[in-house]
Amino acid sequence: MAKILVIEDEAAIRRVLVKILSEESDTYEVDEAEDGLVGIEKIKKEDYDLVLCDIKMPKMDGVEVLEAVKKIKPETPMVMISGHGDLDTAVNTMRLGAFDYISKPPDLNRLLNTVRIALDRKELVVENKMLKKKVSKKYEMIGESEAISHIKEMIEKVSATDARVLITGPNGTGKELVAHWLHQKSDRSKGPLIEVNCAAIPSELIESELFGHVKGAFTSAVKDRAGKFEAANGGTIFLDEIGDMSLSAQAKVLRALQENKIQRVGNDKDIKVDVRVVAATNKNLKTEISEGRFREDLYHRLAVILIKVPALNDRREDIPLLVNHFSSKIAEEQGTAKKEFSDKAIKRLQEYDWTGNIRELRNVVERLIILGEKEVSENDVKLFASK
Repeated sequence: MAKILVIEDEAAIRRVLVKILSEESDTYEVDEAEDGLVGIEKIKKEDYDLVLCDIKMPKMDGVEVLEAVKKIKPETPMVMISGHGDLDTAVNTMRLGAFDYISKPPDLNRLLNTVRIALDRKELVVENKMLKKKVSKKYEMIGESEAISHIKEMIEKVSATDARVLITGPNGTGKELVAHWLHQKSDRSKGPLIEVNCAAIPSELIESELFGHVKGAFTSAVKDRAGKFEAANGGTIFLDEIGDMSLSAQAKVLRALQENKIQRVGNDKDIKVDVRVVAATNKNLKTEISEGRFREDLYHRLAVILIKVPALNDRREDIPLLVNHFSSKIAEEQGTAKKEFSDKAIKRLQEYDWTGNIRELRNVVERLIILGEKEVSENDVKLFASK
């Protein structure tokens, strides 16, 4: 059911609009307000899918209503109703965020088309918000240990800036989760997050992957191709396992960070990019620098903010929360009932040596759920956890 509010001070026009919309579809629930002040009060109390609002009204005109709605319910589409002399004002309301405007007396087809399109757009906005929430939940950081709480606090402080971040920690600790959280909580969240696993790309292809290439730059370059930095423009690029990047690629990344410009392989033309760089590694970059495998100047450019993700063995108090989270997630994925873990089973898991960190814990929990009984016991852990 789509909820529509009509704000119009002329009673005759208001009645006509309410009648037209109510008769158009039994899925439209139409409410009305005789002036802007009443309309705003209704909008504060109810979530409308669409508001039709007259421009010239006493007490509070339509422009003021539009500005107020954009502050309290910015996702609500507003269609302005303009008299003959209000055309310039109506056009101006589009700049202020109105979805559209219709003239008095309203043309029936134009009115109903505008309403349908506005409602479809509102539905897409809602779906997009739900999708973003799902994405956020997918990359949720689970844990209340001191180390994880500190990381969450750092993310809250750093995400609002464009400061570059270097995330360190062993394999399987969730460094990519930190990168996703930084992006999603930043002003760049509407832009792309482009992930590059530097360890998975052959050294001879890493520059082309990052910066793109032009046709003929090398044997297999049959056409121009944009790189990951261009794809991330306006958003964030996550350089995972940056410690495995070749020295020549490091030099180009350094230039990109210094000048916000890149060059495609085979071309000397500069391309300006607006990208926030987040990097991660499981290596000790100080050691890599001393042994000549990593550029010290690049390290200092990347490590403006340094976030260290602890090994699971250093945050064992989070294991009960992680087991519960994975148990719920696996049950949801498999369409089965969630299995509970006994206190003794949890204690046994807390005593385990997690060399594979959270990634290993997740695999063990899934194995125990598949092979264990209705409630996962200490014996189940003994049987299946070490396999």
